[in-house]
Amino acid sequence: MANENIAAIDLGTNACRIMVTDCNGNLLYRDSISTKLGEGMYANMRFTDEAIKRGINAFSEYAKILKKYDVKKCRAIATASCRMATNGQDFVKKVKDTTGIKIDVIDGGAEALLNLKGALLNADKKAKYALVYDLGGGSTEITLATNETNPKVMQTVSIPWGARNSAEAFDLVNFNENNLQKLQKEIVSYVKNFILQSELNKYKNDCCLIATSSTPLRLAAIINGDEKYERQKSDGRVLACKDLDKTIANIYKMSLSERENSKYIGQNRASIMISGCAIFKSIYENLGFETLTASLKSAQDAIVKELINHG
Repeated sequence: MANENIAAIDLGTNACRIMVTDCNGNLLYRDSISTKLGEGMYANMRFTDEAIKRGINAFSEYAKILKKYDVKKCRAIATASCRMATNGQDFVKKVKDTTGIKIDVIDGGAEALLNLKGALLNADKKAKYALVYDLGGGSTEITLATNETNPKVMQTVSIPWGARNSAEAFDLVNFNENNLQKLQKEIVSYVKNFILQSELNKYKNDCCLIATSSTPLRLAAIINGDEKYERQKSDGRVLACKDLDKTIANIYKMSLSERENSKYIGQNRASIMISGCAIFKSIYENLGFETLTASLKSAQDAIVKELINHG
């Protein structure tokens, strides 16, 4: 595979991400397009025509990137929204017909494993175990595994709620204490069951907590007082949960327009930031760690690694 550039594309419920590297894994290009694919989906469990158009446009842009970088190997995956939408397979076919890019719709277990392998690149090397959670737009995966090159998954759960679908289902575009508590109660039931099933308390003292997705990266930028939100800058930052508590409490007090105008949140995230923070906080709070690592590295990084190693 000498001199062959490779790419990974990860289509989520809210955004589509691409990563292009050379055959040695050196980064050539990385970007994210806000597709809001799951917007308006919850009511009928179907992608809207507008969402499909945004998705097709994103893949059309990425097809140009693949050509520009002369990519020879590419894997594109889709997660929760394409699993759940009744017209998900129609969308996948339309992308292939329009752009030539084939999308693999993966299940929650495969999604968790890819996120785990990517996130472990940010794991504390001294820890024997790693607990990784990925907050998406349509689902949230939590995984306990050994902290090694070929990790052994000990327990995983895919929670069918993410920032996008829960904002619609629980009416949380703006802060509402009652609705927030309903969402938190739902998330906590999954987390407590995961703790029991995984026997987490046996491993907790030798375990690091890693959170992937946009939410922890944005919170890291706020806590650090960055001039603006830059994903790469936030990657790998260790955050104290007490600082996260304060930051999330402040976000809850913000109006929609304040979130839209925030240099850390912005228009594309403003309507799902309350629900995202609620899920995010419910998980770290109940897992009971004092710190966590925010990770940009996730599924794309794992896909690139697999393409390098196995072609």
